Amino acid sequence: MTQLEQEQYDIAIVGAGPGGYSTALRAAQLGRRVALIERDATLGGTCLNRGCIPSKALITATHAIDTVRRVSELGVNASVDGIDFGRLHDYRLHIIDTMTKGLAGLLAHRGVTVYRGEVAGLSALADHGDGNAARYALTVDASPAAADGQVERYAKAGVGEPVGATVSVTARDVVLATGSRPRPLPGIPFHAAVIDSTHALEINEFPASAVIVGSGAIALEFASMWNSAGCDVTLLIRKDRVLSGWDRRAGVTLTRELKRHGVKIITHSHVTGIDTGANLGATVRYTRDGEDGEHTVWGQIALAAIGRDPITDAAWLADSGVTLDQAGMVVTDDRCRTNLPGVWAVGDITEGPALAHRAFEQGIVVAEAIAGIDPKPVDDATVPQVVFSAPEAASVGLTLDQAQSRDDLESVSETVYPMLGNARMLMSGSAGSMSIVSGAYASDPDVPVVLGVHIVSPLASDLIAEAEQLVGNRVPLHDAARLIHPHPTFAETLGEALLKADGRPLHTR
Repeated sequence: MTQLEQEQYDIAIVGAGPGGYSTALRAAQLGRRVALIERDATLGGTCLNRGCIPSKALITATHAIDTVRRVSELGVNASVDGIDFGRLHDYRLHIIDTMTKGLAGLLAHRGVTVYRGEVAGLSALADHGDGNAARYALTVDASPAAADGQVERYAKAGVGEPVGATVSVTARDVVLATGSRPRPLPGIPFHAAVIDSTHALEINEFPASAVIVGSGAIALEFASMWNSAGCDVTLLIRKDRVLSGWDRRAGVTLTRELKRHGVKIITHSHVTGIDTGANLGATVRYTRDGEDGEHTVWGQIALAAIGRDPITDAAWLADSGVTLDQAGMVVTDDRCRTNLPGVWAVGDITEGPALAHRAFEQGIVVAEAIAGIDPKPVDDATVPQVVFSAPEAASVGLTLDQAQSRDDLESVSETVYPMLGNARMLMSGSAGSMSIVSGAYASDPDVPVVLGVHIVSPLASDLIAEAEQLVGNRVPLHDAARLIHPHPTFAETLGEALLKADGRPLHTR
């Protein structure tokens, strides 16, 4: 081991996804010496490499197909002659490459040291009574994918230095950000034509037909994307609507819109098995509530998109003494501290919404807490959720049922805005929904605030940012309704809905 690897860091972070790299960037900004350990060949975790970014690159392309198909209604002659899958593949990889290289450059500029390797051990060091001394040592082995069998150290972006087959990284604080992996269907492993979302993003051509199991964001985004590209999509869901954990109106509206766009949705269904064979696709067997017997549906592929599991099953983590719950989540307090002093956890391995932007904010909270700042914890009730389907769905805050069940809230009500009263919605050719949940906290019963906003519409992913500010900052409803929205925009729908919630409707009853 060289002298280099005996240097002490203030913070060592395991995993370079949004939670890990945001911790590193903020901690370095606050003057801490940071080591970031990543086993993959590129930084960014699932989000940049196998999730958010590549999927949105493909969704952008298929939205263009939808636009071309609709312009004939507007008097524009255009058509889709086919898809150049080679160029589409290159486009996706270009976006990923640009983002991951940009992240590597930013980390290097901030002075973060990156180790490419796989953590094999986390152990406590003897306490020497020095408040600045390292408390933990992380054993890092070469990644199985490393061509030379060496851990590589990056002090400069793109410039790796082999530092041995095994190195030790010591630090006073350790942040766990190991992420999650796709969850297989019970008793049905991923194999042959039964694929997960990572595999779905890597196939060279869109399938001619697909069966998707799931009703959350990943399932719906693939359903919309493949349907727009001409794929025959069947969606198997367990409840009566997609997004069953969301606001009911949003789930019902998006279910209706997906059907209108051509996605076949089979409700109240439960997969019992999937039959596959070489080049034979997948025959999915399922039952339905209230019906006798078993049904089948065939697809060229079957995508299981029923959720993700935390990557916390490594032996070194079990040996470390970090407490996990029954689902494998790392148990933390509201500031992401684990049961071990100086060990923190962020992202998909903690209980709460498994979203990149939540992990990103958790990382900032952890970095500031380590630096002695007293940051506010992440409030999961103010974390926006977005589905990049067609149309999009977005939600933040409480649903009506959630708000009514709270003892600290009074005078809870829901305001529904008719989206087709908006000119831009009418031009879009899409239906949608918007509902605002408002009420007053018992501590200030005379001041109603915005508690939740739930949207299905084009550009809902952008509209929800303003709603998050209103909900997160507990903006009084009357003040929120006085904010001016430019005309004519989709954003006016939120402004009109706020006016209606405040008892001053203009373009609606």
